[in-house]
Amino acid sequence: MAGGFDEAAFANLRLRMVAEVAAMAEQYNPTPQETPALSPAVLNALGSVPRHRFVPEAEREHAYQNRPLTIGHGQTISQPYIVAFMTHLLALQPGHRVLEIGSGCGYQTAVLAEMGADVYSVEIVEPLARQAADTLQELGYEHVHLRQGDGYFGWPEHAPYDAIILTAGTDQVPPPLPDQLKPGGSMVIPLGQAFATQELLLIRKDAAGNLHPREMLPVRFVPLTGDH
Repeated sequence: MAGGFDEAAFANLRLRMVAEVAAMAEQYNPTPQETPALSPAVLNALGSVPRHRFVPEAEREHAYQNRPLTIGHGQTISQPYIVAFMTHLLALQPGHRVLEIGSGCGYQTAVLAEMGADVYSVEIVEPLARQAADTLQELGYEHVHLRQGDGYFGWPEHAPYDAIILTAGTDQVPPPLPDQLKPGGSMVIPLGQAFATQELLLIRKDAAGNLHPREMLPVRFVPLTGDH
């Protein structure tokens, strides 16, 4: 038990969080005529991942609040609504291969895995990469592959990917990533200046390899770092 909570209490808080996220998504759905705010599969994934296992002990009592939390090393775990919305935009199917840039504590990675994806995730901060790998292994996520490194360059050995997701903001799309995306695939990326409001882009790659970006909503992510 942590902070007066047991697993049953955390489960109840998680259900409440999912309901709050679903309501928020309906309110702010940017494409109501084209797509539901969040798919049932995304909401089920959000309700299955124990977010409290991915945050520091000091933050566990806040784990199911719909807001970002600090995870150390100058990094954060994203707001559950943003995690859900970015996952929804990828339109994942079981068996899809996904590249995640910025594993962080592994929470978004777990949500992708709950969607049935085969996840390849890159984290530049070595202690976070180790922590994420340990937590995901303890929770039994088998179709997750993590490595410590600079996500700017992707993970070309396992390309092409059905989807790519970046959980750090950048002022340009890292040039190596579009080449690692399958035709017909989707990329979700926060684009904009560091420590400022960014625009969450959904980028589709057509059969000819052309990219079609679309602005979805304003976001604020920690910056993508590395030697590039």
